[in-house]
Amino acid sequence: MSFGVVMLVHTALGRTAQVARHWAENGCPVVIHADTNVTRDAFDGLRKTLADLDNVSFSKRFRCEWGTWGLVAATQAASEQILQEHPGIRHVYLASGSCLPLRPVDELREYLAARPQVDFIESATTHDVPWTVGGLDIERFTLRFPFSWKSQRKLFDGYVRLQRRLRFKRRIPKGLVPHMGSQWWCLTRQTLSAILEDPDREIYDRYFRRVWIPDESYFQTMVRQYSLHIESRSLTLSKFDYQGKPHIFYDDHLQLLRRSDCFVARKIWPYADRLYNTFLNAPQSNAQRMDPSPDKIDRIFAKAVERRTRGRDGLIMQSRYPKEGFENSLTAARYSVFEGFTELFEDFEPWLTRMTNAQVHGHLFAQDRAEFADRQSIVEGCLSDSANLRDHRPHSFLNNLIWNTRGVRQCFQFGPNDNQEITWHISKDVNAQISVISGAWAIPLYKQNRNFAEIRDEAARLQKIENDHIQVLRSTWSKARVRVWTLAEFVEAPIEPLQMIVDEIGHREAHRLTELPRMVDLTGFGQFLQNLKNQGMHPYLMGEFTVAAGDIQSKPSPRKPYLVR
Repeated sequence: MSFGVVMLVHTALGRTAQVARHWAENGCPVVIHADTNVTRDAFDGLRKTLADLDNVSFSKRFRCEWGTWGLVAATQAASEQILQEHPGIRHVYLASGSCLPLRPVDELREYLAARPQVDFIESATTHDVPWTVGGLDIERFTLRFPFSWKSQRKLFDGYVRLQRRLRFKRRIPKGLVPHMGSQWWCLTRQTLSAILEDPDREIYDRYFRRVWIPDESYFQTMVRQYSLHIESRSLTLSKFDYQGKPHIFYDDHLQLLRRSDCFVARKIWPYADRLYNTFLNAPQSNAQRMDPSPDKIDRIFAKAVERRTRGRDGLIMQSRYPKEGFENSLTAARYSVFEGFTELFEDFEPWLTRMTNAQVHGHLFAQDRAEFADRQSIVEGCLSDSANLRDHRPHSFLNNLIWNTRGVRQCFQFGPNDNQEITWHISKDVNAQISVISGAWAIPLYKQNRNFAEIRDEAARLQKIENDHIQVLRSTWSKARVRVWTLAEFVEAPIEPLQMIVDEIGHREAHRLTELPRMVDLTGFGQFLQNLKNQGMHPYLMGEFTVAAGDIQSKPSPRKPYLVR
């Protein structure tokens, strides 16, 4: 006999009996503590089930609500009983009713026998652990917590606020340095008996009775007073999510649990028949005895936590609808937004498609409909070109389009006549590449045959909208890759920015452009802008256009070839 087991149980008593029998029949004495919330009939049924085992007994019962002193009192009572009734044990292993042995008991017995003076318990100061959840680190030891966090939450929070306001601070007993760690430990008889028989135990118990979650700090602190050799780790595999709640293991975690080489795991789903049948009936292994290695599966759990908290780029679904700021990337892939290009170039969309092999849409957020590539009415994911459906949640419309077309670069046009509700969304999206030719919206106005007073009013309206849009793109909150050219500077030298745009999309092998889109005829455009000025409207977003500079041909003069040696 080398170790005994203390089991704290409150539910799934059928599994408790099954595991307790496994421990007992393999030579380990067991003391069971059942929560007072367990009904008398259920408790009597458990005792009757295990009545044939001489090395199974039951301790005095306490009410064990989460985060309260009852869990420590129950552990103390059961530990005292097992030490008294079984003087031959050298270690006491604390387990719960949802714990399951993963390896033969003889392997754990040999492991502990080879380490007779070692206490296995997580024990770290509050400054050294990153996993305290709830905003209370050292305060859990310096404030009083007479109310339950779960059943008396308003009283709990109110009393904490009151103590903070009054700057109340409890005095930690002299000589104690508060430590924290997992509730599940395996201590030597020498250390555990020293804790339970400490002459100042009444002082320590009175102090920890009002500490928050004392079951994760009482033994973890007291063991530092007496242990000769502490291994600050638990032999029980237990994983927690980002909220501090334990992961539950199901039947499909069988291979994962095997890979950990741990002796015991919790929390096991009570209906995981495959796990219980496999591990409780496993034959003695002749394989090399391995040390417990929970780090082998840490990467999987870390990935699960990341997936739960951050999700997948651009995917928002019913099971995970994060609030603003917690979406991870807003969209699933990189995409390009072009503003003013279709106004300046007559064939920009087909030209860009040829140059990049991207899917190039028109104005996706036009007032009347979404102008999909080739003017389709429905695209991938059954996205409709209906403006009413799109405008219900414009950012979700864009997210869905990028998600549904992953693997193909998406490009679309945008301008001041489009739905501006999408502006902030694309400006904060790291996947967005936004290219703007400011003032290009004036070119269609220049071509229109309308009353000039109407044109002036429309130009003033569009200029204000685009100016506000550019201010958003240039704000400190913008994360998109943004380039803005005035119409004047773009017309003067269009080759370099077009080359840059094609290279950044990068779906084809980089090469110098041999074909440019066809620029509209801007003859007289400079005079048009001057007329707007004469009418009292100052068109400042276009850059400096002189009257003579407006006489620009639709095709810029090609540069002379030269040879570089």
